[in-house]
Amino acid sequence: MAAVKLSKEIARVFVNSFDTVLFDCDGVLWAGSKVLHRAVETVNYLKDSGKQIFYVTNNSTKTRAQYLEKLTKLGFNADEKEIATSGYLVASYLESINFQQTVYLIGSKGFAEELQNHGIKHTQIGPDTMATDMPSYVNGQIGLESEIGAVVIGFDEHLSYPKILKAANYLANPNCLFLASNADETFPMEIPLVVPGTGVMVKAVETASQRTAKVFGKPSVAMFEAIAKQCKINPQRTLMIGDRCNTDISFGKNCQLTTLLVLSGVTSLKHLEQYKHKEEHILVPDFYTDVLGDILDFLEQ
Repeated sequence: MAAVKLSKEIARVFVNSFDTVLFDCDGVLWAGSKVLHRAVETVNYLKDSGKQIFYVTNNSTKTRAQYLEKLTKLGFNADEKEIATSGYLVASYLESINFQQTVYLIGSKGFAEELQNHGIKHTQIGPDTMATDMPSYVNGQIGLESEIGAVVIGFDEHLSYPKILKAANYLANPNCLFLASNADETFPMEIPLVVPGTGVMVKAVETASQRTAKVFGKPSVAMFEAIAKQCKINPQRTLMIGDRCNTDISFGKNCQLTTLLVLSGVTSLKHLEQYKHKEEHILVPDFYTDVLGDILDFLEQ
């Protein structure tokens, strides 16, 4: 199955074929602090045309309210109920099962705030360094807490050996939940550097604990299920737009959605060609184009 390159000849029929659009954010709407070509105008045009719009992101470093603030500041006509973050999904899940213990959190300030918004207690975030050598640290007082009922991992720029050690020891208890916001390998950035993502942190704890985390972000269907609870969505008339095949496009395929890959983020045209030749169909989008703004450019031609 080959991906179809979007063009002006098929743009109008393409847009008319869906009622709901799910947008990934990083690499689709912006890269770092840079808004991508006509992203704001395209999203607002689709919403003004009557499409249901949702922003679906694996980034757990911001709350939904913080995402809304950013979207609004950039000019997107957004509403908080249209935003689904992986951190929000984790917090909502813990609230839904009436979780009463404390979360050992490897994560960011935004993730901590999202947990707090849902009434979930968590450990302190920030640096946890080892002031001595490893044998001395391990043989000393590590300081494990007794009320930990879940280990939760999001992006944490302060990931350290002590954090991995503590998480693995909490997970030695089979009743301790093991949840992760996402498993993205890298972050899309403006600069040409490999920036490790949350998946690196999840793998470290999985390796040490010999347990597997329940991942809430894309490509898990949990993101779509959360949105579908809010309103009526027909998967056959829903479009998922993303920049990463192993999360965004796989997510769309898992949920039976039409998929559009934009080449402005992680996945390149070279990667796409490799996926097609390997017949990794779940990684191959239905359509692809250079940037999101191409949609509006084609419609106006």
